[in-house]
Amino acid sequence: MNKRIVFTGGPGSGKTSVIEFLNNLGYYSAPEVGRKVIQLQIKLNSDALPWVNKAAFRDKMLLEEINNYKIYNYSTFCFYDRSIIDCYGYSKLENIPISENLIKNCHELTYNSNVFIFPPWESIYKNDLERKQDYKESVSTYNEMLCGYKYFGYKLIEVPKVSVEKRVEFILNKVNNM
Repeated sequence: MNKRIVFTGGPGSGKTSVIEFLNNLGYYSAPEVGRKVIQLQIKLNSDALPWVNKAAFRDKMLLEEINNYKIYNYSTFCFYDRSIIDCYGYSKLENIPISENLIKNCHELTYNSNVFIFPPWESIYKNDLERKQDYKESVSTYNEMLCGYKYFGYKLIEVPKVSVEKRVEFILNKVNNM
């Protein structure tokens, strides 16, 4: 069984908070690459930023997702804060041409067939230095991720809008029954 468990959805829906809670319980995780790319590109004074050059930003995220896939490979479950499929969804969202390399990686670098999708949740949505999208764009992102994962044959499990603790309980119950 593939032990790479993906969390996806729009920005600001609680994925990272759940990952952090799981880490505190001793579970492994792969970090979300979007923030990492944004922070590094700002330091480098690069234009590979979602508000400057969306295609270059996507390409940097793809490289980081490939690295995550190679690095975070455990014999036990590992929770991924997004995956390569999210690069595909982002491309669709932003109308960026999709390369053969991206499609190839989406097919070859696979995750557990069950993916947890976090629905938009306006009451917890917040902007910050790296998250400049408004809530409406978060909903659009969620919809593209939904379509992207379905396109590549993944089964989506919607995470309920409850406390972080209850979300973790829900997810671990599902994972333990896979």
